Amino acid sequence: MLTVLDHLPDQLLDLEAHQLYDRLGGPTLIHLPGRRDPALFVSVLLHGNETTGWQAVRQLLRRYAQRELPRSLSLFIGNVQAARHRQRRLDGQPDYNRIWGPGSTPEHAMAQAVLQQMQQRGVFASVDIHNNTGTNPHYACVNHLDAPTLHLATLFGRTVLYFTRPEGVQSMAFGRFCPAVTLECGKPDQPHGTQHAYEFLEACLHLSAIPQRPVFRQDIDLFHSVAIVKIPDQVSFSFGEEDGNQEGSPSHIRFPPDLDLLNFRELPPHTPIGWTNNGFHLEVQDEQGQNVADRFFYACNGEIRTSVPIMPGMLTLNSRIIRQDCLCYLMERYPLVG
Repeated sequence: MLTVLDHLPDQLLDLEAHQLYDRLGGPTLIHLPGRRDPALFVSVLLHGNETTGWQAVRQLLRRYAQRELPRSLSLFIGNVQAARHRQRRLDGQPDYNRIWGPGSTPEHAMAQAVLQQMQQRGVFASVDIHNNTGTNPHYACVNHLDAPTLHLATLFGRTVLYFTRPEGVQSMAFGRFCPAVTLECGKPDQPHGTQHAYEFLEACLHLSAIPQRPVFRQDIDLFHSVAIVKIPDQVSFSFGEEDGNQEGSPSHIRFPPDLDLLNFRELPPHTPIGWTNNGFHLEVQDEQGQNVADRFFYACNGEIRTSVPIMPGMLTLNSRIIRQDCLCYLMERYPLVG
């Protein structure tokens, strides 16, 4: 299911993300030559509704339409079928950012083919570009804490999130053989998000090397994702003052309509984040997959409150995304050694 090209198809850059399926037909890996090798690897549209990466790549490649790239570029265009419908993924599809580890689906095999090909060719660095559906700052994610990876991340900004779960993400797989980052560029279709991603890619193409020295502590705000918060399938939820879900019946959990404004805010203990009409219903898993809900939250007089100081990230108000992925991640500051 993977198409591999050594050139950019004519007029491809004229297409919006939702039009790519009609032209490409599926996941596509495009190798473009440049002055330096090995190539910068860039992946876009692993989630079909997260279009900033494609917009940034269009801007970048238009700039170099009549001249040589400063460095070779390998571009992976992912879930164009979901992008056609402006969805993160389609029902029945695996998440394209969870297929980069062991698995038996055709999508897992496709991801392994990309990995094997790029390992053979060599990779300067890997950049996976994403969006959030909730209100978040721009930040980079890493799965490894070596100096080159952190330098690459801080080229995007001071805020860096380190995580080891969920497994099977693109940056985790590529990070085993090259510096690899995931860029979170805010909500889709925001010009400053596209510009930020474009400027980062431009800077990467012009790097002759990534520094090997340690990152200074004063140059980075490093956070560690310690848990993922999900809502069980059998639990209904809603947002806003009215206590009802889409079917009109009372929700098990109700959240404030501006819940995503808590993203990247350090919340003290006993901060209310929602209401429950029948006990406590959040599922919280740590990096080992253990249920640690009682460590982070408790219910009191119908309110869901924080038990300890926490910082949520990736909170979203999009019910479909919550069902497909999660409500949020919980983070804490991570001290750099040295």
